[in-house]
Amino acid sequence: MSAQIGHLDRESALAGLRPWAQPAPPISGDEYQARIERARALMRAQGVDALLVGAGASLRYFAGVPWGASERLVAMLLTASGDPLLVCPAFEEGSLDAVLRVPAGKRLWEEHEDPHALVAQAMAERGARSLALDPAAAFAVHTGLRAHLDASAIVDAAAIIDGCRARKSPAELALMQQACDMTLQVQRLAAGIAREGIGTDELVRFIDQAHRALGADDGSTFCIVQFGHATAYPHGIPGVQHLREGDLVLIDTGCTVQGYHSDITRTWVFGRASDAQKRIWDLEHAAQAAAFAAVRPGVACEDVDAAARRVLEAAGLGPDYRLPGLPHRTGHGCGLAIHEAPYLVRGNRSALEPGMCASNEPMIVVPGRFGVRLEDHFHVTEEGARWFTPPSPAIDRPFA
Repeated sequence: MSAQIGHLDRESALAGLRPWAQPAPPISGDEYQARIERARALMRAQGVDALLVGAGASLRYFAGVPWGASERLVAMLLTASGDPLLVCPAFEEGSLDAVLRVPAGKRLWEEHEDPHALVAQAMAERGARSLALDPAAAFAVHTGLRAHLDASAIVDAAAIIDGCRARKSPAELALMQQACDMTLQVQRLAAGIAREGIGTDELVRFIDQAHRALGADDGSTFCIVQFGHATAYPHGIPGVQHLREGDLVLIDTGCTVQGYHSDITRTWVFGRASDAQKRIWDLEHAAQAAAFAAVRPGVACEDVDAAARRVLEAAGLGPDYRLPGLPHRTGHGCGLAIHEAPYLVRGNRSALEPGMCASNEPMIVVPGRFGVRLEDHFHVTEEGARWFTPPSPAIDRPFA
């Protein structure tokens, strides 16, 4: 057994954890203002007069409001000039004031009123005729707006929102680095407490406790733990599995720090690896390295996906999404959402730019037997890619 696997007991692993000693600073007020001005520049480039951003990751990005969407409209209306306007239920005003990070006016509505009418009224007051709508908004929001605005005046805001959020600032990168460092430490400890007979449920609980002990926003944001044949399912299968000698272990988990996500997967063997397990693990490692090497400013997102697939196809896997092989895209963007632009997938000709962040996870699935996923995230620099976390060096040594 590797010195990194099965060498700890659960109690001592948790006892050694403390809140993060040097937390990354929060996003500043000046940065929020710069985001708003960037959105305005993109609005002008798209030829739209107003932008409506609903509750969720994008509202947190622009205004610091960390609320999820519900059936009640909470949204920010941004026009060419003037402070943003927050449309919000009147009874939530105090809660809104407690989290709002930008100067803003308010348009409050009572439970029997139509908040979409307030959006249309505010647009009319500011001379705005066309509206770019947050692509994450519910269809009900679009329907509500159409009762007051011509349908042709409502357009997709994806180019504006992604154009702001896709390139991370140094402050954002620092928050993501902290989240990644936390999760990598949790991954190390999870491997350390592995023992024959342990259940996937026990490891899931441990991982959540460890994230909480380190000071993550709210424990694990997600956690997939799979043993043996269950590793052949990219997002797992229901039920508890118990660890046996020779099983592959796949752990995919993450946390958030001030809303910014980590997302790291490690696959390693409990005991001695078979020749088949080692061959596939080594191919996965090579495909991940090839994708990383392909990253540089100006490269199309789909070219990174293609670089990973060439390694697998040269070894007789695939092609395309056929199994044994890689059944999904090579990576996804990450930030205030666990999955966001840019996506490393065939057909995405968007060019990589400095500050963009993405996962690198060209998983290999051998149906009915096992799967191997190694997932680390990188950000794009002027010179190429830079890892947030060092990749695994070997199937029995998951941590550098």
